[in-house]
Amino acid sequence: MRKFFPALSVTVALLALAASADRASFAQTQDVAAPDVDQAVFAVQSFYDKSKTFRSDFQQKFWVKAYNQEKTSRGRVVFAKPGKMNWEYDDPKDNRVVSDGTTIRVYEASNRQMFEQSIDRSQYPAVLSFLTGTGRLGDAFTFEIAGGSAMNFPGGYVLVGTPKAPTPAYTKVLFYVDAGTSQVRRVMVIDGQGNRNRFDFNNPRVNEPVAATQFSFTPPPGTSIVRP
Repeated sequence: MRKFFPALSVTVALLALAASADRASFAQTQDVAAPDVDQAVFAVQSFYDKSKTFRSDFQQKFWVKAYNQEKTSRGRVVFAKPGKMNWEYDDPKDNRVVSDGTTIRVYEASNRQMFEQSIDRSQYPAVLSFLTGTGRLGDAFTFEIAGGSAMNFPGGYVLVGTPKAPTPAYTKVLFYVDAGTSQVRRVMVIDGQGNRNRFDFNNPRVNEPVAATQFSFTPPPGTSIVRP
């Protein structure tokens, strides 16, 4: 079974947001009609254009199609513009994914190994550009839209993005949007092999103060550094 962290360090392309969100946390619980796709993309981008920072608890589910196996992880994440993020894992304990806006560092605690990659070589800005301020959704994807009822997402709708620049890292990215706020609450990234990597944001907060130290990380002594 392919591991998540090395894959992330090489392509940083399987980041997403999804899985079993508490339906009561959404602004609306009834089904809503999907808006015009261009209006929906504009509304989502506008919401995050006004957001300088983002915090949330998260749950991750990574499903490998070939083996029909799923791994679940959880922790906390912080984003700040431009291009900064800090994923702190409770499970697997002490794993980290940190970007200072220039370099992404992925630390595997169990192997005492850290992968480093320039942000310019990663694919993640296209997937998370609405959070990091490193790009715009409409520039990266061609979108279709589906109603929440059809996608088991009451109270919202789903923007289905196909990358404008083909990449082996992913073929589709699904953004699950709360209709009441235009906030993305779920995203699913699907790669060419049909694998799905999902994160769910629980209790998200925007524009709270974030210390710069959140985005620096020094691994424990003896850690092996890999620069693919």
